[in-house]
Amino acid sequence: MRLEDVWLRYHRRGPWVLRGAEVRFGPGEVAVVLGRNGVGKSTLLQLAAGVLRPTRGRVVDRPAAVGWVPERFPADQPFTVGGYLTGMGRLAGLSGPAVDRAVRHWVDRLGLARFHGVRLPELSKGTAQKVGLAQAMLRPPGLLVLDEPWEGLDAAARELVPELIGEVLAGGGAALVSDHRGETVRLPGASRWTVADGTVTAQAPTESAGIAVVELAVPAAGVADAVARLRAAGHHVLRVRDHVAPPPATRPAEAGPPPVARPDPGPPAVAGTDPDAAPVAGAAIPASPAPAGLDAGVPARPGPPAEAAR
Repeated sequence: MRLEDVWLRYHRRGPWVLRGAEVRFGPGEVAVVLGRNGVGKSTLLQLAAGVLRPTRGRVVDRPAAVGWVPERFPADQPFTVGGYLTGMGRLAGLSGPAVDRAVRHWVDRLGLARFHGVRLPELSKGTAQKVGLAQAMLRPPGLLVLDEPWEGLDAAARELVPELIGEVLAGGGAALVSDHRGETVRLPGASRWTVADGTVTAQAPTESAGIAVVELAVPAAGVADAVARLRAAGHHVLRVRDHVAPPPATRPAEAGPPPVARPDPGPPAVAGTDPDAAPVAGAAIPASPAPAGLDAGVPARPGPPAEAAR
């Protein structure tokens, strides 16, 4: 798909939001849209998805099936979750049993089964966002366009977003994603489209950035300070969660004198485990140790810090 000399403004005499945008990407590719708030990232995504038409220029070779998930799902609609997804499936070209199968599959996969009969305005933001993801995937998209897809999702659903993108790419589709939380570190190999001053600059994928995810634990009273210091050091704080302490290890009994032989010896004693051999989560990094309940993605080489997630 290509954007050829694309210009856009929302009013006839209004300012140009985009001027002369020239970008392209193909099947199996993913691009991350970067830029400050208000520079036109969402406008670019809507142009790619076909929600907006260029004022000048054209979008060429857009796939027939486009999955579009806006930053804010339009939940103010008089439908239940099941009714909405069924209607969207029919609009996407599915019919009869195919609609029912697709709706059941995505309702189950995204954990929406208990909301099937709930009306959209009654949903939380995160649940509404899951409904948006489900409708985008009902028909396998040739292009998946996601505007801040991680916003409002719980940890399990956040992990699912890169998985869905990977499935679209594996099926020969392409994906275009914006994000301000630093979650796109989960998309290695993505090209980057930077929007600034009305222009779009594309940067090809670089070699592996050497990202490691390290799980740390800090006292509850020090969480805010630890998060602030990690962000100041340029790390991406992926999430903060409560820490559940494991049960204390049992120290093996010290060896005593050899047992006295008896006519009917019992089974041999079982040695205990080494209390110092505790499992380690995550990976070590060649950097100054950060305080430890935090998952921090740590770049292996210096570079401009991305915006940190919650």
